[in-house]
Amino acid sequence: MSYQVLARKWRPKTFSQLVGQDHVVQALSNALTQQRLHHAYLFTGTRGVGKTTLSRILAKSLNCVTGITAEPCGQCEACLAIDIGRYVDYIEMDAASNRGIADMISLLEQAIYAPSSGRFKVYMIDEVHMLTKEAFNAMLKTLEEPPAHIKFILATTDPQKVPVTILSRCLQFNLRQMASSTITSHLQAVLTEEHIPYQPAALQLIARAASGSMRDALSLTDQAIAYGNQSVQETDVRSMLGAIDQSYLFELVQALVANDASTLINIAETMEARSIGFAAALNDLAALLHQLAITQYQPDVIADDHPDRDTLLQLSSQMQADTLQLYYQICILGHRDIGLAPDEYAGFTMTLLRMLAFRPDAMTPVGGSTAGGHRTETPASQQQVTASRAPTASASVAHVPITASINANDATPQALPEAFLHPAPQVTAEAVESGALATNADTHFMQQAPSLAPSTKKFDGNWRDLVENQLKLGLARALAQHCECIDYDEDHLTLRVSPTHKHLASHNYLEKLNSALNAHFGRRISLKLQVDEEANTPAKQQAVEKAELQDLATQAIMQDRFVQGLMQEMGATIVPNSIKPLH
Repeated sequence: MSYQVLARKWRPKTFSQLVGQDHVVQALSNALTQQRLHHAYLFTGTRGVGKTTLSRILAKSLNCVTGITAEPCGQCEACLAIDIGRYVDYIEMDAASNRGIADMISLLEQAIYAPSSGRFKVYMIDEVHMLTKEAFNAMLKTLEEPPAHIKFILATTDPQKVPVTILSRCLQFNLRQMASSTITSHLQAVLTEEHIPYQPAALQLIARAASGSMRDALSLTDQAIAYGNQSVQETDVRSMLGAIDQSYLFELVQALVANDASTLINIAETMEARSIGFAAALNDLAALLHQLAITQYQPDVIADDHPDRDTLLQLSSQMQADTLQLYYQICILGHRDIGLAPDEYAGFTMTLLRMLAFRPDAMTPVGGSTAGGHRTETPASQQQVTASRAPTASASVAHVPITASINANDATPQALPEAFLHPAPQVTAEAVESGALATNADTHFMQQAPSLAPSTKKFDGNWRDLVENQLKLGLARALAQHCECIDYDEDHLTLRVSPTHKHLASHNYLEKLNSALNAHFGRRISLKLQVDEEANTPAKQQAVEKAELQDLATQAIMQDRFVQGLMQEMGATIVPNSIKPLH
């Protein structure tokens, strides 16, 4: 006897055997029990969730010799014939290959005849959204008022493509994707009946890979049985699916918690050596991060017998909720963009390093990490003051720090982004004695100045001209455009920015603006930034000038004799916002 695959062998024969669709089963069972039968049903849902199976069970319920019932006997001629697909009054039509108007007309011509042996003639049209517009139009009248002996069952994976005129004539049931726990428990029952040894972790992997489809899960189980030589083991399933070993994921998360970049790279190299798919690894890492996030809020969600329960609880307690959410988002985006990376290894490692770079407490520059990959954390008290030695005559310009400060007297703590706080160099006794410490009223960030070419350029106080015509700003242009220079001398500039645009004053943009000024003037420029509502910035000046030009252009159009003639003689009107100045 030939082997029958599990997906066919274990296809449900009754409503009670159908799993994961209780809401549909209850509605249909009640309707059959109360004899409240509709003439057209529409089942929607992704592949493998039970649309065709429900159609066959409903057909048996309507034609069973015991009468219209929610519990067909399964033994009569009608039930047996429907199960094997040979019942003359149950017609399954594939709309993907029979989608034209001619096919629909042929079906409707046969529908007018009474059933040969059953109580109802049932037409099941699968993938009904594939029908042409003409075919849909041909079936509209019959679908709305069919003969008493006709029942239509439509099934589709894409209900959005079904015309609303069809939807309004049907009872619609949306079949849900199966939960992983539902698939796992069903696979356990099937393998127990089949006397196939299995590991629960292996079935969980299959359930996750099935993506809510019971048919896919049973097909993967068939493949796993063949792969594992009549057993379903976790290691075999991981190898078959290309899934990453869970231990790698835990090691990755531990390294993220420890902020250890070198360990992350080493794990990635090990995974590459073992030919583990990095796209699948990011997907599994996102699933683990999701599980950790759920665990933080509801630890009871992890079963007591879960093999990794202690590890999950430990990791979830070590991570902040906002950091965990950030890691999850970066992981999702990394999985989406991994195809754009030079290779999967580069995309995977850059995603991991991005998690470290953007974690909320990652305020140390690249050079501030230790040999082990750990960042050096600086206390807040040291972040509020900076010290530097006064340069000697022989000191190289490249070693003189450039400072930019935010005046704390002019802004509340809420007005200043935390990115202004930047680790300071070690405060030495010599720096204290030289009086080089900054006051506590200012918050400083430091950058190492590059070697500067000597220049005799002077600043005349025209900040707008400097920004628009002289500086090479790049990404810092937005910040410079929304600043106003309120004080300056040869080596210092004091700028102010409005609270509306203070978000532009990130550490990165401040560094770029400072570097552009240093390069332009050929000397160290110390920046001081204040937050003030009265900032008269280049951007504000441009907006005022643009509004004035717009007013002039509008006046010119309204005063033009030709335009006035059109408006008076022909009733013409000027379209709002259509007037644009030429300059």
